Amino acid sequence: MTVPRTGGIGRIRPAAPERARWSGQAPVVAVVALGGGTGAAARYAASLWWPTPAGGFPWTTFAVNAVGCAVIGVFMVVVTEVRPAHRLVRPFFGTGVLGGFTTFSTYAVDSRSLFADGRVRTGLAYLAATPLAALTAVWLAAWGTRRFLKWRQS
Repeated sequence: MTVPRTGGIGRIRPAAPERARWSGQAPVVAVVALGGGTGAAARYAASLWWPTPAGGFPWTTFAVNAVGCAVIGVFMVVVTEVRPAHRLVRPFFGTGVLGGFTTFSTYAVDSRSLFADGRVRTGLAYLAATPLAALTAVWLAAWGTRRFLKWRQS
């Protein structure tokens, strides 16, 4: 279903044809998919390199989410404040690679598993610590990147 767009006061013009909109978005969808596969493969490699033992704290998922958020902080400062990037860089790297690398769905599953195993305190700590670490990481990384760039310019 298409929604008419206004072409001025009291005028309605038809929405862009479906094919034209899709052809403009196809490259974005493609780079997000490629980046997502790359990020997910990196996350899987991290889980093989640092597996979570049965009944253990999910440190790998915690670290992946914190590191991914820190990289997002650096990346966004660089592409928005330092150097304009090609229109496909942000969807590829920001949404695709880093979206595939960070794993808040696994965070939810890990939390559920901790509660199901009767480890309520650990589950609550994990529930609180992960978003706190992620937000702190993105903020500190963005702040640090800005400070570094100011220092470098002086």
